[in-house]
Amino acid sequence: MSLPAVPEVAAPNVEPARDPYHVYLDSLTSAESRRTMRGCLDRLARLLTGDESATGAGQPWHLLRYEHTVRIRTMLIERGWSAAYVNKHLVALRRVLKEAWRLGQTGAEDYARAADLAPVRQTRLPVGQHVPPEVVGAALSACDDSAAGVRDAALIAVLYSTGCRRAEICGLTLADYDPGARSLRVRGKRDKERLVYLTPDALGLVERWLGVRGRAAGALFSPISKAGRLRCRDGRPAPLTGQGIADILTRRLTSAGASPRTAHDFRRTFIGELLDAGVDLATAQALVGHSSPATTARYDRRPERTRRDAVDRLRLPPPRPLA
Repeated sequence: MSLPAVPEVAAPNVEPARDPYHVYLDSLTSAESRRTMRGCLDRLARLLTGDESATGAGQPWHLLRYEHTVRIRTMLIERGWSAAYVNKHLVALRRVLKEAWRLGQTGAEDYARAADLAPVRQTRLPVGQHVPPEVVGAALSACDDSAAGVRDAALIAVLYSTGCRRAEICGLTLADYDPGARSLRVRGKRDKERLVYLTPDALGLVERWLGVRGRAAGALFSPISKAGRLRCRDGRPAPLTGQGIADILTRRLTSAGASPRTAHDFRRTFIGELLDAGVDLATAQALVGHSSPATTARYDRRPERTRRDAVDRLRLPPPRPLA
């Protein structure tokens, strides 16, 4: 089913300073958030226009009414996407509508009605897989003594001992590292800061990496050229990208003979290990930067084991014919 007709086509040659798309993206504080929400708005634009090359720039966001946005929500659900993924697109849609209102391009009543979309409710198990200690050990052993190898070992240790998101690792700088407290200051979603802590072994690997990197201000983890040189930007170590971290994990785990894992798999494992060790939910929530304890609780493996143990008490009767 197509969308209800929008009364006008996209306004041509919209100045970026007056385009809700650009204004919204410029309001986001992290490059990762801008990349994510740009992707959401571009997908919505393709849905609105039927043009697979369309982007959100210059689209008539100010003309969307409730009948359009409720149909967009339905179409997103019909694509079979997870509730979290659909809701991310709905957040982007509401925010770009709000910027259109702030820019005086739509009235307050029209904006309020169009943005009045209920989030999609769905209960799903957390995606990803557990990273066993032996896999982490094998990945560390696959890191050689080259500059890239020393960096990758430190990166894997930080992922495993902090459960940080990929974007959070990218945003770390040397100034965020406190070896005395064994801590890293992390900027999470919505620019919320928290402290995470390194195990003594992880601290040793980070210190070894800093012996290669040096103590210049800049990103804590940086790309390294094929010649073994640190890549810099404006005279400072440049940050890794999220894709760069994913590539490092793939390369080291493949070298170790292990199946691929993601940074989120390390995060999932970190939360599960904390809860298995008896750490209370509020502390685990604070360490991983979740807004709600319910999100952290989804990673608790203990109820799953309890249910499995309950089933193990059952015994399947041996096959035998009825008399």
